[in-house]
Amino acid sequence: MGLGASAPLGATVRLGGVNFSIYSRSATRIDLLLFDGADAREPSRVIPLDPEDHRTYHYWHVFVPEIGAGQVYGFRAHGPFAPDRGLRFDPEKLLLDPYGLAVAVPKDYSRAAAQAQGDNTAVAMKSVVADPSRYDWEGDCPLRRPYGETIIYELHVRGFTKHESSGVSPDKAGTYAGLIEKIPYLKDLGVTAVELLPVFQYDAEDAPPGRRNYWGYQPISLFAPHAAYSSRSGALGAMDEFRDMVKAFHRAGLEVILDVVFNHTTEGAADGPTVSFRGLENGVYYTLEEDRSQYANYTGTGNTLNANHTIVRRLIRDSLRHWVESMHVDGFRFDLASILTRDESGRPIPQPPIIWDIESDPALAGTKLIAEAWDAAGLYQVGTFVGDSWQEWNGRFRDDVRRFIKGDTGMVPNLAARFLGSPDIYGHEEREPEQSINFVTCHDGFTLNDVVSYNEKHNEANGEDNRDGANDNASWNCGVEGPTEDPGVEEIRSRQIKNFFTLLLLAVGTPMLTMGDEVRRTQHGNNNAYCQDNETSWFDWTLLERHRGLHRFVQALIAFRHQRDILVARTQLTLNQLLAVARLDWHGVEIGSPDWSDRSHSLAFTLTSVGGRFRIHGMLNAYWEPLRFQLPPADAETLGGWRRWIDTSRPAPDDIVDWELAPDLADTSYLVQSRSIAFVVEPLATGSA
Repeated sequence: MGLGASAPLGATVRLGGVNFSIYSRSATRIDLLLFDGADAREPSRVIPLDPEDHRTYHYWHVFVPEIGAGQVYGFRAHGPFAPDRGLRFDPEKLLLDPYGLAVAVPKDYSRAAAQAQGDNTAVAMKSVVADPSRYDWEGDCPLRRPYGETIIYELHVRGFTKHESSGVSPDKAGTYAGLIEKIPYLKDLGVTAVELLPVFQYDAEDAPPGRRNYWGYQPISLFAPHAAYSSRSGALGAMDEFRDMVKAFHRAGLEVILDVVFNHTTEGAADGPTVSFRGLENGVYYTLEEDRSQYANYTGTGNTLNANHTIVRRLIRDSLRHWVESMHVDGFRFDLASILTRDESGRPIPQPPIIWDIESDPALAGTKLIAEAWDAAGLYQVGTFVGDSWQEWNGRFRDDVRRFIKGDTGMVPNLAARFLGSPDIYGHEEREPEQSINFVTCHDGFTLNDVVSYNEKHNEANGEDNRDGANDNASWNCGVEGPTEDPGVEEIRSRQIKNFFTLLLLAVGTPMLTMGDEVRRTQHGNNNAYCQDNETSWFDWTLLERHRGLHRFVQALIAFRHQRDILVARTQLTLNQLLAVARLDWHGVEIGSPDWSDRSHSLAFTLTSVGGRFRIHGMLNAYWEPLRFQLPPADAETLGGWRRWIDTSRPAPDDIVDWELAPDLADTSYLVQSRSIAFVVEPLATGSA
C-alpha cells in the first residue's frame, strides 16, 4: 500500500497498481472500497484513508498495488451531516468517483436505497478502473468539419435501433454497435453529424413510478458512457464499444456531437439520493439557497451544479477533454447552457469563467460548441450568449417558422429574418452565417408529424396528469386531432411538413433535423416523452417505406444544400457580408411589393447565388387560399428562363426535381396553392463554379 499522489484525480493505472485521488474539503475520513464485481453485495477490501498520510490539501489519495483496469470500487465519506451548513455526509452510502471513467450498475440497483437511511452498498452503482490508453484508434481523430458544411441529425442511441423493425442484429438493437449498422442510412440521407442525446451514465430509475428515464438528462457520471447502451458485458466494454462507434462514424465522414448536461445531476433536491457529489462536498458541487439546506433550482430538476466554482469548473473542463482526447468526439451541445453563466449565488455574470475556460482550452480548439442559451428559471440568452466561438440553438427560428407555417398573423417579418440567418439576433456579432443552429423540432416537444397533427399535448402516459411538457407548441392539427383516414387532412399535413423542411434546409444557418421527422415519426401527441422507453419514442422503421416520398424530398433538399454551402464556405464571409453580396430582393404577390403587414401571410424573394451561377425565386404562401405570384423578368444572361424546382403542393416526385429535369415555365406568374411553398430556379450563363 502506498501513499499515492493527489494528481491526477480519479483512478489512474500505473506500473504495478492504481492511484486513486478524490476531492473533499470537509470530510473527516474517506474509505476506498474494492469489490470483486458489480453485483458483489459487500466489498472484498476496505482501505481507510488516514488524513495524516493520505490527504494533501483537500485531496485524498492512495496507491493500491496489484490491481488494474476492471477493478470495481467506490468510496465512503465520513463527516458532519449538517444541512443547515450545506453538509450532507452519510458514511452508509457508497459513492461513485466523480472522475470515474466507467460505471457498473448491479442487476438489483436501487435508487430508493440511495435515498433512504441505511447502508446501500449491496445495491449501489460502482465505479470501475479504466485505462483509456488501451485502445487502438488506428489513426482516427475528430473530423473538424466546418459549420458551413454541417447538417446535424439529433438522435437517441437506444431509440434509433431498438424497434423490432430496425433491421439491426438482435443483440445490438438499442446500442452503440447498433448505430454502426445504421451508418449507411445516415449517409444516404445526407446528414454530416449525429447529435446524440445524453450518453453520460445516468440513473434510469429517475422517473415517475412504473416508468424509466429514457432521454438521459439525469447524469451521475460526467466521464463514463452509459453502460446500458452497450451490447458488451462489463463497464469497460461500453467504453470500447462507444469508441468503436465513433471510429466507424468518422470513417464514414460523420461527426459525433454529444448532448452534455453540466447543469444538474440525478441527485435531485434535498430529498434526493446520495450517489456521489452530494456525499463528497455538497456545498461545492451544488448551488445552494441562502438557507443552505435547500438547493437552487434553475434547471427544473431539483438541483443546479455550481459551474463557476473552481472545483466544478475543472471537473467540467476535464470531462470535455476526456471526451475529445480519449473518446474522439467532435463537439458538444450544452443543455441549459445559460446556467453556466450564473455565479455561486445564482446571479448571471457578464464574463462567466467556465465559458471562457471551455472556449480557450487548447485541447478543445476546433471542437464544436453549441449552447442551448436559456435555462428553466427564465434566463434567455439567444443572441447574447458569451463567447467568440459558440453556436446557439435558435429557439426563435423554431417558434417563428412554426407560427408562420401555421398561419399566425404578424409573422412575415420574423420569417424573413429567420430565413436569412437571424441578422436581427446575430448581426451585431459579425460572426459566420452558421452561428444560428436552426431547428423546427428537437427531442423536447412534438415531432414534426405531431406539429401538424395535434393542437394539444397528450402526455397522460407520463403519469403526471398531463401537467408536464409545454402547453404552447405553435402547432395546428389541420382540422382533426391525431391520426385520421381523411385524405384531405393528410394531404395538408404532408404539404405542411414539406414546407417546414424547405425552410429549414434552405435557410442561412446550420440546420438540425430530429430523428425520424423525415419519415413522419409520431409520439402520438406526447411532447415530453422523457420517460417513454417504448415504441412511443423509438424509430419505427416501417415508416420509411410508407413515407418514401417525403424521405426523398428531404434527401434532395440536403443534396442541394451541400452544393450551396460549399460555395458559401469558400467565400469565408460573415453573416452581414454574405447578405450584402447575395443580391436579395423582396417581393409579394407582385414584384417589388412585399407585404410586411400583420395581416400578410405571404412573401417572395429573388436571390442570386454568391458564385453567380443561378437565381432562385421563392414564393411562400401560408394563406388558406391559392395566391398567384408574379415572376421576375428573365435575366439577360439566362440559360433558359425560369424552371419549376420545388412545389410542396405537388405529390412526389413532382414536389422537388433535379434542375436538369425541371420543367420550363412559359407564364409570367405562378399559382402557389394554399399553405404551400414554391421555388423556381434560373441557371445563369455567367458566374463562377
